[in-house]
Amino acid sequence: MSQQEEFDVVVIGGGGAGFAAAIEARSYGRDVVLLEKNPEVGGTTVWSVGSISASNSPHQIRSGIKDSPLHHWEDMPLFATHDKRTGKQGELAPPENDMLRKVLTDNVTETLRWLMDKGIVFFGPMPEVPNRKPRMHVVVPNSRAYIYHLQRHARKIGVDIRVNQRAQSLLRDGERVIGVECADADGGQHQYVARGGVVLTSGDFSANREMKARYISEQAARIGPINPASTGDGQRMAIEIGARIVNGHFSYTSLRFLAPAKQPLTQRIPPWPIATKFIAWALAHLPESILRPLVLSYVTTFLVPELKMFAEGAILVNKNGERFVDELDKPDIALLDEPDQCGYAIMDDTVAQKFSAWPYYISTAPGVAYAYLPDYRRNRPDVYACGNTIAELAQRRGIPAAALEKTVADYNQAAGQAGNTRPAIVKPPYHSLGPIKNLMGFTEGGLAVNESLQVLGKGDQPIPGLFAAGGVGQGGLLLLGHGHHIGWAFTSGRIAGRNAAFLATTDDLPEARSGSV
Repeated sequence: MSQQEEFDVVVIGGGGAGFAAAIEARSYGRDVVLLEKNPEVGGTTVWSVGSISASNSPHQIRSGIKDSPLHHWEDMPLFATHDKRTGKQGELAPPENDMLRKVLTDNVTETLRWLMDKGIVFFGPMPEVPNRKPRMHVVVPNSRAYIYHLQRHARKIGVDIRVNQRAQSLLRDGERVIGVECADADGGQHQYVARGGVVLTSGDFSANREMKARYISEQAARIGPINPASTGDGQRMAIEIGARIVNGHFSYTSLRFLAPAKQPLTQRIPPWPIATKFIAWALAHLPESILRPLVLSYVTTFLVPELKMFAEGAILVNKNGERFVDELDKPDIALLDEPDQCGYAIMDDTVAQKFSAWPYYISTAPGVAYAYLPDYRRNRPDVYACGNTIAELAQRRGIPAAALEKTVADYNQAAGQAGNTRPAIVKPPYHSLGPIKNLMGFTEGGLAVNESLQVLGKGDQPIPGLFAAGGVGQGGLLLLGHGHHIGWAFTSGRIAGRNAAFLATTDDLPEARSGSV
């Protein structure tokens, strides 16, 4: 028999969106419970680079940058069509939710200030093409600062946080959602009933093979997730009662360097205020020669290697030392058929020197905006390797030397043929970056929602009592580019939490244009 407890607001998911929703609902004096299926809270937020893109921020104002939410709104769709390799705009983006994009760009700056009020420190703004102005605000020292500070604040103000609570099904009274049934780690059943609203903040479905096959493709179902806990629980429960997913076919997959197997010391240091303020000061004042080693020591996320690296002469090989694809023609897809779905970038010193300074960067990176090859050599020995010969490089990589030597020789022979503009790999020392895997960062498809973050059911009418925020409540909004997913998580979470709180005392929500926070 299920144990039953009653609250004003029930929030399902303990990531950034969930904490934003719970804190906002609690700020209205409501009795709030936040449920997390894992033993610890954090969600995809703690896996993220951690930046938030916003206009008219305190950081922009201090830097004399004139920007506006309208310009931010206009620039966001360009990320879906921007070719990082050529710097040009390509085909039209998939249809998206312009209304939700406006909710984000109109409110994200206030959300940034809200986070700062909770003790979270940002550095920036940093530029990112195709944004017309620098908008990327990087959290200090890393993305774990969000959950560290928000969890402390939530507990302080009285949010009831429960872990090991896996949501199984939504509870209803007629058409109205009134709660959720969960199973704990021991198989016990619990019902959490909401006098106001239930807020889904359980993330995307990038770790749900069945949903990826249904909404994207069988091929996509083979791509592993960055966050294995993103199993689409919220989407599944809402669909069972008549909700639908918008832009379910669209996902963000890419080649990525893996995070280190062992968390470095810099990632284990709590983001104490004195430390974060010092790091922010250092970012603004220390010379780059001193600054980069400090900041790049925090680069432990699943950073994306730029395809420009391959266009300039690097090649991609599998763990057997074999080149298996034209690196400029969907290498992420080809990698799925290779041993362990794993590859390594190989380059000579000419390419290595080129990718040691602007504009030839290996990855975008938190705190310094761009990471170059020397940054990986200094800070990511798990990713970088070097050898004076191809055979020596192969040995350090654990790749068969004879196979890699033959691969490079065959590539060099083709590079000398007419019409091939890619340079040969001939100048020692030789460098490698990897392992590289094709990983799914996000599924962009979220439940259809309105401006108040109410989940929509039959006839696109709101399902009474049910809200969704973050990845589960994305509603067709495309959030490409750094700082948009996490900005949406916190902004939409606050709006959903506030509106769920109002339902505890009234059936009328504030005007949603709604969502202004």
